[in-house]
Amino acid sequence: MNTLVCTEPGSFAYQEGIKPEQTAGQAIIRIRRIGICGTDLHAFEGTQPFFSYPRILGHELAGELVSADGAPAFSAGEAVTFIPYFNCGVCVACRAGKPNCCVKINVCGVHSDGGMAEYLSVPASSLIHGEGLSYEALALVEPLAIGAHGVRRAAIEPGEFVLVVGAGPIGLGIMEIARIAGAGVIALDINPDRLRFCQEKLSVAHTINGLTDDVMARLSEITGGDMPTVVIDATGSLRAINTSFQYLAHGGRYVLVGLQKGDISFSHPEFHKREATLMSSRNATRIDFEHVIQCMKKGLIDPTTYITHRVAFSEVKDTFAGWLDPTSGVIKAMVSLDD
Repeated sequence: MNTLVCTEPGSFAYQEGIKPEQTAGQAIIRIRRIGICGTDLHAFEGTQPFFSYPRILGHELAGELVSADGAPAFSAGEAVTFIPYFNCGVCVACRAGKPNCCVKINVCGVHSDGGMAEYLSVPASSLIHGEGLSYEALALVEPLAIGAHGVRRAAIEPGEFVLVVGAGPIGLGIMEIARIAGAGVIALDINPDRLRFCQEKLSVAHTINGLTDDVMARLSEITGGDMPTVVIDATGSLRAINTSFQYLAHGGRYVLVGLQKGDISFSHPEFHKREATLMSSRNATRIDFEHVIQCMKKGLIDPTTYITHRVAFSEVKDTFAGWLDPTSGVIKAMVSLDD
């Protein structure tokens, strides 16, 4: 079985791996599509928290179910994706219905080897039916579910102004799900090409360039002086996270979807007088995956919108580093493993 291993920051190697055998409670998937996400890119450049090398990356996955033990509703040969956050089921978070932040969480492609391989064994309990969607669409369910979870954490009401900071793949997904929830979406980024993508591909009515625009003035203008009642960070940039506290309306909610290694800081008096709420949003749950799939099936989300680059599995080693370059124009790279 061929695998692609990130041996150390900045280095990939194709290696022969052992094809997984069917064991109790597990499912074997023949991988067909791999979406490249920010976690993969950060791991490659050596900036991903909670990470060690060598590691097989890849958790935005779709494939053909080969076999499964403990998944009676699934059939061999069907198209599936899965929830790549493997939880213990017994800790305080799991008992509270929050397996996405399990105390002993094992994220596929981060804490254990992922799907840059021809076959992958996963817990049968993590399987998600393909619902007739294509492999490419199914490989995009996970990153969109991240956005869906963040939006659900924010408890967005129709008509609210929601500021999404960061127009990368996760931020774009948050914008889509927030729009579906009825929000007035505002996109903030420093990349004009990404902002143009928001306008042209996602129909985001309000975009702000953090380098060239007066952000506070633009937000006040858009919201009629109220400022956004929800701010969601999808940058993982310490500077962006700290700066965005000032954009929050009185009584508002600030959700951190992006992750970085440092300590955040903000003015307590400014935060306190707003009676603001600060929360993190980690991973996603089955509810979020199912919501995204239904949105796709209803035509509310076109997953192909996000795919800007397509490569074969054999080309990833020589192509991957180029996706770190902002000028590459990559939104979502999709890797194919076909016969």
